[in-house]
Amino acid sequence: MVDALAAASEHLGTAPTGRLAWGWLGRTIGSRTDGGHWLRVHCGEAAKTPATRNEGIALAEERVSDKVSRPHLHDLHRWERGGYVFEAELIDYIAQPVISPETPDLTADPGLPDSWWATLRESLDALSTAEPPRETIRQSWADRVFPEFLGIPAPAITARVTGHADLQWANLTHHPLVILDWERWGAVPVGYDPAMLYVNSLRVPTVAERIRTEFADVLDTPAGRIGEQIALAEMLQAVDRGWYTDLAPLLRRRAVEMTGVRLPE
Repeated sequence: MVDALAAASEHLGTAPTGRLAWGWLGRTIGSRTDGGHWLRVHCGEAAKTPATRNEGIALAEERVSDKVSRPHLHDLHRWERGGYVFEAELIDYIAQPVISPETPDLTADPGLPDSWWATLRESLDALSTAEPPRETIRQSWADRVFPEFLGIPAPAITARVTGHADLQWANLTHHPLVILDWERWGAVPVGYDPAMLYVNSLRVPTVAERIRTEFADVLDTPAGRIGEQIALAEMLQAVDRGWYTDLAPLLRRRAVEMTGVRLPE
């Protein structure tokens, strides 16, 4: 990955400065550049990566309103090597740190001001009207996962909006808010984005309740409840794979509250 960052820097005519920043499972690496931007390189298996880019920050730059608080793309480079696809993005440098750099779920109250919450709501509302590059969270996935992890049949996903699809605390900065990581955005079930942020906040009740208050008009609707169930199913699937050990009991408790059934063993 360090070699890939150097190769991308050379191709894009820039040079990393300062320390390197690693992303989830070492699949991304980034650094500030001498041009005052941020260079981020993502690696994926070639066999599982589309031959042409049909999503991510490149399409976000084309389709997402400037009312959405996000980094802007300045250049892009893609290449293959050794069975992997590397994608380099030269984007705005964001000075403020992410809220939870070590884990997607929240472990302490970050003390966010009202203006931060207002920007989040405005950004998600503006994003909801963008033309999505794809459908995220497919019905076939829900049909398979709901009985296994929630113990109920999957509901029909009939109401969708355009969403970020990975709205958690490792992708959100402190004030002023910037929403990072646009690899997965697309048409998501109504309520899925705020629900994902909510379930990632269950260890900090004050923040979890703030999310429910800010997005009550979405979460406390039939469609929003389906969105929250989908978020819980996805998180419990991750628990089954070894993630979110400390959060897992709270996820299970919330799932039982929502479904009214005992979870599968």
